[in-house]
Amino acid sequence: MATAENAHPGAVEQQVDKGLKSGALGLVSTTVMGVASTAPAYSLAATLGFMVAVVGLGSPIVAMIAFIPIFLTSIGYSELNKADPDCGTTFTWGTRAFGPRTGWAGGWAIVAADILVMASLAQVAGQYVFLLFGADGIGSNPTSGWVLLVGLAWIASMTYICYRGIEVSAAFQRVLLSIELVMLAVFSVTALVRVGTGNHPAESITPAWSWFNPMQGGFSGFVSGIILMLFIYWGWDTAVAVNEETKDPTKTPGRAAILSTVILLVTYVLVIFAAQSFAGIGTTGIGLGNSANTGDVISVLGNAVFGAHGIGLFLARLLILMVLTSAAASTQTTILPTARTTLSMATYKALPKAFAKMHPRYLTPTVSTITMGVISALLYLALNYVSHGFVISDAVTAIGLYIAFYYGLTGFACAWYYRKTLRESQRNLWMRGILPALGGLIMYAAGGWALWADWDYATGNSYTSWLMPFWPHWYIGGAFTIAFVAAIAGLIAGIWVRFAMPAFFRKETLTRSTATLAPEA
Repeated sequence: MATAENAHPGAVEQQVDKGLKSGALGLVSTTVMGVASTAPAYSLAATLGFMVAVVGLGSPIVAMIAFIPIFLTSIGYSELNKADPDCGTTFTWGTRAFGPRTGWAGGWAIVAADILVMASLAQVAGQYVFLLFGADGIGSNPTSGWVLLVGLAWIASMTYICYRGIEVSAAFQRVLLSIELVMLAVFSVTALVRVGTGNHPAESITPAWSWFNPMQGGFSGFVSGIILMLFIYWGWDTAVAVNEETKDPTKTPGRAAILSTVILLVTYVLVIFAAQSFAGIGTTGIGLGNSANTGDVISVLGNAVFGAHGIGLFLARLLILMVLTSAAASTQTTILPTARTTLSMATYKALPKAFAKMHPRYLTPTVSTITMGVISALLYLALNYVSHGFVISDAVTAIGLYIAFYYGLTGFACAWYYRKTLRESQRNLWMRGILPALGGLIMYAAGGWALWADWDYATGNSYTSWLMPFWPHWYIGGAFTIAFVAAIAGLIAGIWVRFAMPAFFRKETLTRSTATLAPEA
């Protein structure tokens, strides 16, 4: 077999059959997977308050600007998928472009980000179960034992659905996402109509052109806002992670990824604009700047927008159900791509072969799926008791570093992978070179800034801190500490694999072949 260095850069790579159920998903189902994986309702509920805190009224325009690197990166995903529709995505493509060490780091970044977010998803799901049934005393306490118990049960149930097969998962996602997007639209339209007709609370503010100034919180606030928005856009790449289970795998996943990002852009801008107009950014009452609402603005605004009686109460409860289903959808679609990343890594002998074990009937990666669920549950259990659960919020912040790393790596991998064919056409130059690389540069710039901000506890990016036990005895932000520990764990695991399973690092298991040329469209 030819190596990555001497094969034609436009070749369609030789595929390794991993045992997944091919042809199970069409464009609609794949797009649903991509959108549902971002959990729009959950992401907005957990992030909008923080967005307002750092960028003020500039939240809508920051959401638009943050879309740019996301869209550029999705182009890189689409182009690489044409040549190599492998469920390992960044792991596989990074290895082909830059070598096994870089590829392994990309794979670990996906796994680390997905595992870290599971604690937050489980916690939100646990809280909203009680809020849905009016048990606000329990639901408002994220570290309640009952919330923990329900959260663990939630992880177990979503793991089981993923275990049962991709088609069951896709059908479940279509139902959940339909409820979610419809309710977000109803919420936004109702809020805007109430503001426009004068039937609004005192906190409401009239939209103004100043909202399109992204620098209202200064440059530091602007960059912090971009990082937060990268988190709420994150997840659309699930559409590509299921590429080996789609119809027309070289085209459908890439198109679904790009379509997913556009749907998310429209959804986020509409909801942020409506919520900001209706609630304002004040620090009292329903204001988005009220610290009491920061961790969950949706449930607070639901009662204010729809009312607390009759049909209004029903819609407010339905909104809570929507956030619950959003967290459920994201829990499931977080397990899915992680299990497929580890499946691909095991197939190419970058992880123990047990992770490549497939269920003979359901055609799902059994060990990978179950392991993801168990580790997520154990981590949630541990983080729930550290610093009264505040460290879970720091874990979400830390994810931004890993998102920027592996999204950016994919953009660079695309440009380098196709470097020998970029001059063949203007389309190749822009779609396979300039645009993905630009997306990668923006991602790495944002990630570098986040690294600095997370390091210094004084910046306010972390809820918790760690005092260095040696000179100079600095307080290190909890978000940086979590990201650093995850990176050290990945380094140790990589070193172990390097010596225990050297074939992958010797480029004996993942190489390039010169097959037919990848299509340009």
